[in-house]
Parts: sequence; structure tokens; C-alpha cells
Amino acid sequence: MRLRSASSCGSRAVAAMAPRREAALLLLLLLVLPPASAELSSYFGTKSRYEEVNPHLLSDPLSLGPAAGGSLPASCTPLQLRAVLRHGTRYPTAGQIRRLGVLHNRLLRWAAEAAACPAAVTLAEWPMWYNESLDGQLAQQGWRDMELLARRMAARFPALFASRRHLALASSSKPRCRQSGIAFRRGLGPTLDFGGDEMEVEANDSLMRFFDHCAKFVAQVEKNDTAMCQVNAFKQGPEMKKVLEKVASALCLPVKELDADLVQVAFLTCSYELAIKNETSPWCSLFSEEDAKVLEYLNDLKQYWKRGYGYDINSRSSCILFQDIFQHLDKAVEESKSSKPISSPLIVQVGHAETLQPLLALMGYFKDDEPLLATNYARQAQRKFRSGRIVPYAANLVFVLYHCDHVNASQEEYQVQLLLNEKLLTFHHSNETTSTYTDLKDYYKDILENCHFKEECELPKVNVTAVDEL
Repeated sequence: MRLRSASSCGSRAVAAMAPRREAALLLLLLLVLPPASAELSSYFGTKSRYEEVNPHLLSDPLSLGPAAGGSLPASCTPLQLRAVLRHGTRYPTAGQIRRLGVLHNRLLRWAAEAAACPAAVTLAEWPMWYNESLDGQLAQQGWRDMELLARRMAARFPALFASRRHLALASSSKPRCRQSGIAFRRGLGPTLDFGGDEMEVEANDSLMRFFDHCAKFVAQVEKNDTAMCQVNAFKQGPEMKKVLEKVASALCLPVKELDADLVQVAFLTCSYELAIKNETSPWCSLFSEEDAKVLEYLNDLKQYWKRGYGYDINSRSSCILFQDIFQHLDKAVEESKSSKPISSPLIVQVGHAETLQPLLALMGYFKDDEPLLATNYARQAQRKFRSGRIVPYAANLVFVLYHCDHVNASQEEYQVQLLLNEKLLTFHHSNETTSTYTDLKDYYKDILENCHFKEECELPKVNVTAVDEL
């Protein structure tokens, strides 16, 4: 059975489906960051700081940002908030740390031959402070990310975050997600009756790590080498070859001593040092803005084919989370109609970029007319699918359900807004930032009624027949 995707990668590959205020904020960003970081920080993909999508936070971490349109009538009050968050800033994974160690050791081995190259000398002397025990742990900045996000969210929706409101807090089983949940709770402060700072954070991998439980995704994408053929092809393509040769030259290394993965880990180290320590790493000196664009595209290709529109199962596997969101919204509507208290006014769940990206793809956001391919880098310069703009550290997707009085029609009584990274999203069906709950459910009717996780994720049965004896 062929896996539906956006394009194909050859005969052996899996078959393909295939203004002014902004200028001021950009100037502020350039003033706050050291020059090298300012030039590169827009291209760090999923390793981007949250401030890259909300630069006003650099000067005021509690600012709610520029006023956005789409305000509701004064007669509307929020009933329920459902937030799906990505964990805060984290350390590199053990695999990334191992690759960095390989690269650093290689520089040490070639130190004598590379003495004429300042970058090589600097990086050979750079203290390799990462160790594998850090493996993806939440950094101190990550705790701060989540505490500040909680404070801004409470300021944006004070009625929902009022004292004695029930907060349902869950996360994936990964420590960085549980710790992000604890940090979010701490950010709400001691005055709100949500339990102690160390309140229980429920582990819910069935919703926050649905991809691990989807056999079809695991077999046909996660563990299928050919599924990433576009990524692998780009690693061998002319754009990456040019970056690789340039980095090898800067380090006085033979090109054969480097590959795309080692170049990428050097670039990621630049991003980690900025996100974790707010420092410009000497690794940043190896890259120009053009290099960064190429490496961002490499990261985005992986996200596209593994978590986004590349294969249908990437997004379809998230329908279990999408449906759970609407089941809770439905319940809140029914409780409101019956004049009952809303049992779950606040539901906050902490997952991963891999949780949010498929969900947003399922909803049809950030989809380009042309799939991301190894061969169309130049044509994708203005693409919508830029993972660093969609799912940076502490990314957040928030559904807010409102009850509105004095409306013209009964279906206008319940309305919804959707925010991504604290900015209102436009609904596809209306091109507006507010939708009636009825219209929103109608638009996503097929997913809500016909996307069944068990069926979507079941591996096709293969008929095994005995080989005929000759």
C-alpha cells in the first residue's frame, strides 16, 4: 500500500501525495541582539526563541502586544479556554550533543593544520559544556518562558483566570513538558486557587504524543528511511553543498570531514546558545544569512514531511486531539445552555512541536500551493510553512469559547476565537478572526465525524500466502 503524500522521491521512495510598527520592532530586535545573532535568529526553525514571533517581548516580557482586530461585542464573555502548548526552551537532545562532540573532536584533531584559520582556532578552544545528561531537559529560560506565558494569558483573559476557577493541567510524559506545566502554574501566582505550585500535572501521551501511538505513522514515516527522501536529497543538493564547502573552508578542514548533519549541528549550536544563554556563540561566525536560509529550509523540509503536509497520516493522526478539543467545547456549550457552571473553564496541555504542527496541518493552516521539495528551494523563499514562525519554543494554540447575549440569531450565541502564539488566527471558512461555534463545527464536520484515530492509524493488513512449490 502506498503512503499518500505531496510529491515523490524516485522509484524506491515512498510514493508522494503529496508597516511601520513592525519596522520599529525589528529595529529593537537588532539593537538587543548581538550582530551575528540578529542576522541569523530568524532562521532557527523549531529551535527559535519565542521572542522571534513576538519581538515586543524583548523590551516588555509581560506586554500583550499590539492591539489586534476581531474584538467581540461587549456582551460576550469567555466560557472556556483550551490551550495546547509546546514546552519552553530546552537543551539539545543526546543525539545532537553527540554529533556536536564529533565535530568538536574533529576540530581538535585538525588543530595544527587549521592554525591559520581563526574560526577553527576559536572553536577548537571553545569549551564543550554540553553533556548527554542534559538530553532535551527544560532550560532555566524554558521555565521563564512558561511562567511569563501564563501571566500574559491570565492578563488577556482575567475572567477565566479568576480565583477559584478550575484548571485542568496535563502534559506529555517527557520531563520537559511536565516541568513546563509546573512552570505555567507557578506563573499564575499564589493568589489563584489552582492548587499549590507543584500541583499535579497529568501525563496524557494519548493526546500529547498521539504520534507514538499511531502504528501507521510509526511504520510508514517515523521508521521509514525513504519517507525523508526529500530531506536527504536536499542534503546532497547544490545549496547544501555550497554551505558545506564554505564551512569547511572557514575551518580549514577537508570537505570530506564534514557532512550536512555536522554543519547543521554547528548551526543549531548557534541557536541553542542564543535561546539558552542569550549569547552569540562562536559557532554563529561560520554562517551568513544566506547560509541560514538554506539550513532553515533543511529543517522545514523535515518538519513538512515528518509532521506537516508531506504525508496524510502526519495530520490525520492528530484528529484524536482535535476531536477531544471539540468534545470539551461541546460540553461547555451544553452546560451553559442548562445554566450549569462550566466544569472545565481552563484546560492547558503541554506537548511538543510534533503535537502542534500536525494539528495545525489538520486544520489547514500554513499550507503552500506547492509542496516543499529538495528541488524548489528558490521558489519557496516566500513560503507560509516556516516552522520557526509556527512552533518556536513555548508555541501555543488557544481556543476560546464565548457566550454572547443580545444576539440577532440563536446560532450567534456561542462564538469562538483562535490564537496562535498570542495572535488571532483567521478562520478559513469566513476570513474573519471570530466565528460562530456552529459555523466552525460545520467547516470541520468531516474531521469531527469521519476521522477515527484507530482506523486512520491501523496498518494495512498484508496477505501472506505460501510460496508455490516448483
